[in-house]
Amino acid sequence: MTSIPFTPALTGPLAGIRVVDLSRLVAGNMLSLQLADFGADVIKVEPPQGDPLREWRDDGHSLYWKTYGRNKRSVMLNLREAAHMAALKALLATADVFIENFRPGTLEEMGLAPETLLAANPDLVIVRISGFGQTGPYAQFPGFGTLVEAMSGFAYRTGFPDREPVLPPLALADMIAGVYGANATVMALFARLRGLSRGQVIDLSLLEPMYSVLGPEAAIYAVTGKVKERSGSASNTASPRNVYRCADGRYVALSGSTPQVARRIFEIIGRPEMNDDPRFASNSARVEHRDLVDAAVGAWFARHTHDEALAIMRDAGATVGPIYSIADIAADPHFRERGIVVDVEDAEFGSLPVHNVVPRLSATPGVFRRPAPALGEHTAEVLAEAGIDPATVR
Repeated sequence: MTSIPFTPALTGPLAGIRVVDLSRLVAGNMLSLQLADFGADVIKVEPPQGDPLREWRDDGHSLYWKTYGRNKRSVMLNLREAAHMAALKALLATADVFIENFRPGTLEEMGLAPETLLAANPDLVIVRISGFGQTGPYAQFPGFGTLVEAMSGFAYRTGFPDREPVLPPLALADMIAGVYGANATVMALFARLRGLSRGQVIDLSLLEPMYSVLGPEAAIYAVTGKVKERSGSASNTASPRNVYRCADGRYVALSGSTPQVARRIFEIIGRPEMNDDPRFASNSARVEHRDLVDAAVGAWFARHTHDEALAIMRDAGATVGPIYSIADIAADPHFRERGIVVDVEDAEFGSLPVHNVVPRLSATPGVFRRPAPALGEHTAEVLAEAGIDPATVR
């Protein structure tokens, strides 16, 4: 497959929006990536040692940075030096959006309190990312996603009932917060465009987006007094729904979340009588007796190989899919033909597979304008654009 070239002249729907990103690691980079992919001029302001995301390496390669640093420009500033801080303030005076993820109060200690920044640039949208928000008893707690994944209720619900709660093996809280943050930023820019506001502050915690994933569990607890417990890959809301092992040792995921599909599954596995059994005739009854449902469905999968089971279920209209590793994804034609994974040009490897721009816009799609920058690669260029002599920050 031909690699997609990075083309700086391409534009997107956010062309003309300047973003100064002072954040580190994942949430802020995920947020600014969404804006950069759709044309915003994202300027990563990094300390002399660089964003710590650069040091998340696999076999010595900074692949996280290559993925989440794309479409951005890098400016290196040592904010402990007065001339460098002055350069940052000059950049912020030209910016539409400012992203930071220091512990609450740090920005104020640096002389960059929101009221100070808004006095100098009344149209600035300031995104403040923290673990638990700018206010409240936990505001000063360290803001790592791991703590949030634990305290949000997410980990309590993840895993098997007879084992410990399970944390996600990736930066899930940061990723979700980054997407929420990009959405909030565009809403603030739209409000500014419509004259509903000028600049404003977005208080974006990692906790609240992560907590929102639980859906109505607070209401369920308040009304019923019940705490939903871990259920492995089964569901507290639908049955049949689980991961099942096939005869060849491979796994599939199946969901019968609607009555029609559930009935169809029982027919496929040769148990049509279950549809008339009061224990399985409704979704709530199936959930209550999901151990019996899973035993029946699991026995059917255990008699068929992975490919046989998928073919039979899919031909009959059941909702079933394979459990993929990244190696399976790399070989799957749907991911390539739809462009979920695309190859982009890379100076180190020739080409590199990355996730495509998400979501897809028909008229103003996102673009690949520039690869992830080297540390400080654009310092002189960006400062000159802001009317700052680059020699003053050497």
